[in-house]
Amino acid sequence: MKDFLLDPWPWWFSGILIGLIVPLLYLLSGKAFGVSTSFQELGALCARGRGPDYFKSFNWRAGLWTVVFAVGIALGGFTAAFVLSRDGIDFLPASYHSPGGVIRLLVGGFLVGFGTRYAGGCTSGHAINGISNRNLPSLIATVFFFVGGLAVTWGLGSLLF
Repeated sequence: MKDFLLDPWPWWFSGILIGLIVPLLYLLSGKAFGVSTSFQELGALCARGRGPDYFKSFNWRAGLWTVVFAVGIALGGFTAAFVLSRDGIDFLPASYHSPGGVIRLLVGGFLVGFGTRYAGGCTSGHAINGISNRNLPSLIATVFFFVGGLAVTWGLGSLLF
């Protein structure tokens, strides 16, 4: 059992576990799976009735569970990387320990955040939850998430960075 926990899990096993999250979340809480809403929750929680209408009219108490869920994802990733791993894992690859790497992280983070709000959800929400609900906009968003990722990885990214 210890070897199973310390070695990387097969992709198919992890995929099954992630796939089971969607129906379990629906059955146990009546909630849809997604992570990007937690940022809106944090914004509404920090604004507390101030700022743009986007935050003022948002009921942060009803969706506070998404913040707890996102914190759990981060803690789970930390635990898997630093506690349940034979070899230590670097937080960031060496290529990001430079001014260019910092700029790439900032630009990439901004584009991901902007794209998430513009698309009405994140890749996990659209790809896992939206497609499982046969939502056509989620399918289209997921296709273009991959198209954009491939375009940057195999073309535009090498020109810019």
